[in-house]
Formats: sequence, C-alpha cells, structure tokens
Amino acid sequence: MADRSAEPKFLEPLLGVVFDLDGTLVLSHHDFGRIRGEVVRIAERHGVPPGQLTVRDPVHRIVENAREAMRVAGLPDGEQWRFEAEYNRAIDAIELEALPRTVPRGGADELLRTLAARGFRLGILTRSSEAFARGALGRTGLGPYFGYLRSRSTPGPAKPSPEALLLLLEEMGIPRERALFVGDHLIDAECATRARVRFYGLMPDPTDRDLSSMTVERFLAGGASAVAHDLPELGRHLGSAPAARAT
Repeated sequence: MADRSAEPKFLEPLLGVVFDLDGTLVLSHHDFGRIRGEVVRIAERHGVPPGQLTVRDPVHRIVENAREAMRVAGLPDGEQWRFEAEYNRAIDAIELEALPRTVPRGGADELLRTLAARGFRLGILTRSSEAFARGALGRTGLGPYFGYLRSRSTPGPAKPSPEALLLLLEEMGIPRERALFVGDHLIDAECATRARVRFYGLMPDPTDRDLSSMTVERFLAGGASAVAHDLPELGRHLGSAPAARAT
C-alpha cells in the first residue's frame, strides 16, 4: 500500500485534468500482444540476446530492458538509435491499423463537455503515437476539448516518466498541486505518484481484455486517491454529473 503519510498536500479547487487516452477516453482494442512481440523481435535483431526480454512485460519495460541489455553488451549507440527508430515505426503502424475501429468510451463527450464548460484546462498524456492520438481524437469528436497533448512522439521523456506529466502541466499553466491525472492502467498511477500529482484510477472498460486483471485494490495500492468504474462515475467524483439515483 502506498505511504499516505508522504502524500503531497493537494490544493482545491482543481484547475486542470490530464487524461490518458486509449482505454480511458477512447476504445481501440490495440493488439498489445502483437506490439510486445514485435518490440522483442526488433530488439533481438539489434543485438539483445534471445530470452532476455519477455512479452509479459509492458512495452515501456521491454524497451527499458532492451536498452540496458544493449548497454551491458557494449553495443554502439548507433545500434540503440536504430532499434528506437525501428520499434517506434512498427508500433506506429500497428496502432494506425486500429484507428478505423476506434470509438469514444461511454460518457466521454458528456464528461469533457461539462468539465470544459466549468473552465477546467484539459490535457492528454498518452504512450500512443501523435498520429494515432490526433486521429483518434478527430475520429471520436473529442479533439476540440484538448489544446494540450503529449504523446510517445513528443520530444523528451514519455510516460511513465514523471517529467512527461510535469512538462505537460507546465504547458497547461497548472501547478501540480491543482491538477488531476486520470488513467486506466498502473503505468498512469506510477507516472502521477512519482510526479506528486493526484491520481484517479478508472477501471478498464469491460470489453478491454488486456486489462481485465485490474482491480480497485490494485489502483489504491498504486497510489490512487479514488477509483471510478466508468466515466459517468468519474464525473460524479468531480462534481460534474448528477448523483446516481438511489436503487
């Protein structure tokens, strides 16, 4: 369980909300197994010994482990740069294959419309490519809500580095104490807690089989201040939706 005694002092009211994209606001059902396998194969082609990487790890961890394996093996920097360029191209292509089937998650437009009307500044922090993120926001009609976006393609650190979130908040003009990050993965929780930004977990959509092992308890253990089961419930957490009817 996260050490609550060391939790930062958050200030009210909130000024801005940063959202993860895929799984949180849109549903694309990326083939993450294929993505992980492709990154492992590319790393091995660039000198990482077979068997050192596992497709059971999330993509960012596979990449980190590949970099370390290349360093230990004494491979030249150029080999790592070629690996970085090739795996990013491969992931970009697989992501774009999912774009035609990408849809908004239930309640996304209503929540964002209400938050925007209340004056919240809204941002996106995603590990997807810029092309997929912009395409998904355009396809689902959610693009007008977001003037701020950092993706895997943005120069500089990427999620889950806390610097990625802090750089986005700086662009938004929001102090970390007045911000909220919302995501459906423990990577999002890791990013927020390391940045000392308040985090709300969003349970994965029931159709997202890749994250079916997520639980409220895992989010709370990862540092979430609250957990919502869907976007309408998140709206109630934020005071941006009517209270649920008593049953």
